Amino acid sequence: MGLSLLAICNETYKRFLIIWDYKFNVLVQLLVIGIIFIGASFFLGNGQFNPQQLTVLFLGYIVWFYARIVIMSTGADLVGEAQAGTLEQMYMTPAPTETLVLGRVLATLLTTTIMVLLTSVALILILGIAIPWRWEGLVILALTMAGLFGFALILGGLTLIFKQVDSLADLIQNALLFLTGSLLPIAHFPPWLAFIARTLPITDGIDVLRQVLLNKESLLDVWGNQSLIWLIVNSSIYLAIGWIIFKYSERIARRQGSLSQY
Repeated sequence: MGLSLLAICNETYKRFLIIWDYKFNVLVQLLVIGIIFIGASFFLGNGQFNPQQLTVLFLGYIVWFYARIVIMSTGADLVGEAQAGTLEQMYMTPAPTETLVLGRVLATLLTTTIMVLLTSVALILILGIAIPWRWEGLVILALTMAGLFGFALILGGLTLIFKQVDSLADLIQNALLFLTGSLLPIAHFPPWLAFIARTLPITDGIDVLRQVLLNKESLLDVWGNQSLIWLIVNSSIYLAIGWIIFKYSERIARRQGSLSQY
């Protein structure tokens, strides 16, 4: 347990160093994210900024922001290790590889939270967005991030085998923006598309988060209408499948002897 915690702390420290060294790129990324939200809100509001609609969009957009950073960085980190020739060193450490990946994801979530706060403050001040913060929202966000970690394990496993998965990661993060209710609640989707959306990792999280924060429903309320149950089931399935795929991909990469190859 102590070794795993040390590995997670080291990965977090490493992530902060990388962000600080490339802070200009991070600032540009935050600017782009803010511009995309403002543009999407403007077009979805038919050329106007509707305060009520902005709040709904903002909550979904924040969850997608987390998903985007985690998805894009998971594969990029492993590819960077492969390019530097240090990927095999991960498998020489006493800590399980999935623990190191967990450390990287947690470090990414921590640094992303700081980026989210900076972006959120700017958007709230510029657009006058009102967010009714409640502690229950943190519970829902944590459950959503658990499923997202499982999804990151899937992508990490594919990276071990195929190395270059940038196009896939880009496709996924764009699909999550449009198909999870981030911009448009899935209640407006046709039934077949809503069904597909429910299978994605952050859809239920966005839905339950809006219920808790905007409708002021308690955890007992969202448990009673089964939306919280489906969120837990969805996240648990992604965690289980992600761990299985990651370990299976490790086995394939080792059998092929491709861990040190790029």
